[in-house]
Amino acid sequence: MKHISQPVVKKDAYALLSGKPVYTGDMVPKDALILKLLRSPHAYARIKAIDTSAALKMPGVVAVYTWKDVPDVRFTLAGQTYPEPSPYDRKILDEIVRYVGDEVAIIAAETLDAAEKAMKLIKVDYEVYEPLLDFTKAIDNDIIVHQEDNYRTLCEIGNVRMRNICSQGESCVGDIDAAFADCDVILERDYHTKANAQAMMETFRSYAYVDAFDRLNVVSSTQVPFHVRRMVANALEIPKAKIRIVKPRIGGGFGAKQTGCCEIFTGFVTWKLKRPSYIVYSREETFTASNSRHEMKMHVKIGAKKNGEILAIDLHTLSNTGAYGEHGSTTVGLSGHKSLPLYNHVKASRFTYDVVYTNTMQAGAYRGYGATQGQFAVESAVNELADALHMDPCELRFMNIVGENEIMSQYYNEHLNSCALDRCLKKAMEMIGWKEKQLCRDMGNKRRGLGVALSMQGSGIANVDIASVIIKLQDDGFYTLSIGATDMGTGCDTILAQIAAECLDCEVEQVVTQAVDTDASPYDTGSYASATTYVTGMAVVKACEELKQKIINEASILMEVPKEHICFDGELITAVEDKKQMSLKDFANTCFEGGKGEVLIANASHCSPTSPPPFMVGIAEVDVDKLTGEISLVDYVSVVDCGTVINTNLAKIQAEGGIAQGIGMALYEDISYSKQGKMRNRSFLQYKIPTRLDVGTIRVDFESSYEDHGPFGAKSIGEVVINTPAPAIASAIAHASGVQIRTLPITAEKILLKKDED
Repeated sequence: MKHISQPVVKKDAYALLSGKPVYTGDMVPKDALILKLLRSPHAYARIKAIDTSAALKMPGVVAVYTWKDVPDVRFTLAGQTYPEPSPYDRKILDEIVRYVGDEVAIIAAETLDAAEKAMKLIKVDYEVYEPLLDFTKAIDNDIIVHQEDNYRTLCEIGNVRMRNICSQGESCVGDIDAAFADCDVILERDYHTKANAQAMMETFRSYAYVDAFDRLNVVSSTQVPFHVRRMVANALEIPKAKIRIVKPRIGGGFGAKQTGCCEIFTGFVTWKLKRPSYIVYSREETFTASNSRHEMKMHVKIGAKKNGEILAIDLHTLSNTGAYGEHGSTTVGLSGHKSLPLYNHVKASRFTYDVVYTNTMQAGAYRGYGATQGQFAVESAVNELADALHMDPCELRFMNIVGENEIMSQYYNEHLNSCALDRCLKKAMEMIGWKEKQLCRDMGNKRRGLGVALSMQGSGIANVDIASVIIKLQDDGFYTLSIGATDMGTGCDTILAQIAAECLDCEVEQVVTQAVDTDASPYDTGSYASATTYVTGMAVVKACEELKQKIINEASILMEVPKEHICFDGELITAVEDKKQMSLKDFANTCFEGGKGEVLIANASHCSPTSPPPFMVGIAEVDVDKLTGEISLVDYVSVVDCGTVINTNLAKIQAEGGIAQGIGMALYEDISYSKQGKMRNRSFLQYKIPTRLDVGTIRVDFESSYEDHGPFGAKSIGEVVINTPAPAIASAIAHASGVQIRTLPITAEKILLKKDED
């Protein structure tokens, strides 16, 4: 193949490096009103009265809106395919505020200074309620977060809101009690992951304007333009036909921008005033009033024979969705359905879950989307089982892991068509020299430990999400590829162009990829669920095949030869038997001559009936100081099975970036609240993410498999790469320090305190 598995440079690389004005904030109209949001200082309260008169007298202030001014309609900000499985539980502004940071009023002003001064002049009289902050005490608590009458759900998700249950469910395979009865060793452990921040460089922002046709145009840094169109339509109660969403370059998302945090505010103000408006979240607002990873507590019961054969796994996940239910019912499923299938040979498994409301900031999507949390728990339990059995944790996995051609009962009964997990584990062991090292080695003042973990994810959402593309042959013989998928720095504009170039036998530079505009782009559910390369890539393959056939059919007419005689190699259209030939350039130009040819356009859509999992193995090597408990990451190796690698450079960067984020989750990143419900970690001074100096050496390699349902055998890579660091590092630390830390992040203090307890 000419363009597949090649290190093609990203199409936008030079524009970004040279500082071209490509982001949302670079394009704001000069006369746009500046919006600021007054936010609640209380975790749970009712607005008894609100006085905006003084704010409205501030020079430069154009309008101030409160809950009385917005439509009395509830909706969800979850970027999901309709009907969304997330509850319709929020309004643009509400009389009830449910967390510190919840929106109370919208200020629209000519300048930022005027908006900020006006915000301080608004007087609010609150009836303050006791907040529910501990998600382990949420179910059947006297404090009920959502009591409103117009709350509704569109799907059956096990919602019992008057018990603070957003969602609950159960999935059982086999007789779990009988399986545990056959076990020689049974472990029960509790694991806790925190509400990590996505910490992308570009905070939330959007601007809006009304065009000459009286249509609302919203320009936003979002992963889900078409879903945002629905959110704005629902919130404002106006038809989608009146709304256009445009997505420029995105300065990072990692799932955060699968939630429509700010577009409803610019949309509302601009639709009311018919003036452009712009909102940009500060870093503090992004930390405290957007969305995060779901905090989860997981109870794992695992049983095995003395020889290491795992017979049963029982997982219960308690997930904190916060004040609103965006993504609450869906992230939790991945904690079990993408961890338990790794050990598909068990006699029985059970996965139960509860997702609860609290008066903390709402959770949302974050790379890994629940699988990260679940795999920390299950992989840590498997590592602890290996230690209890005095077995090598890699050898234990070789005995029990899933393989090709198996039916994965806990993964929606999908058939595993491609899997190189065993080869990934073998290669990772070779890379780090596993067999030449002990799990714990004395290094003098420090001890060095090894830890391993496995991971799987998915490739899109089977039978739900859909992607479509349009490809056109333009004059002079280049192509324009219109997509609805969102490039958020991952390079999908480039990867999809590579796929098109491979299909059409042309150079990548001949394929111009067009950014998302909901008026002009074909529908795509968006960039999430590791879907773009796998799902949208197949739509590109289908469209290119159709266009290629149209080129041959049209060429047979223009050249007056049977289409069976036509051969098209990407540059020349040749009919050997008829001794006729045209260059693609001449053919394309002829198509654009009136009366001679036909303008050629092809479109295709794709919805996959399967979601083939990519796999990954990660092995961590860490040092722990004997005296202080200080942790140093010495080496981290990973091997990924993402099917056929489309772009070698971008795949490697995806893996390295995901591992770095996983290291942050394991060792540094923490969210906590005061007794009044105020988030403590609301800046990069308090919320620590790893720097390049903190992640040690990261080494990435790949093991190929071939997925028949993917473009050129490809599967996804975007999310699977974040899942192994936390359990691998936790196990390495346990081997080095002698103590197992089960609540992230793992710190020197926790190690020393645990040692004191022991």
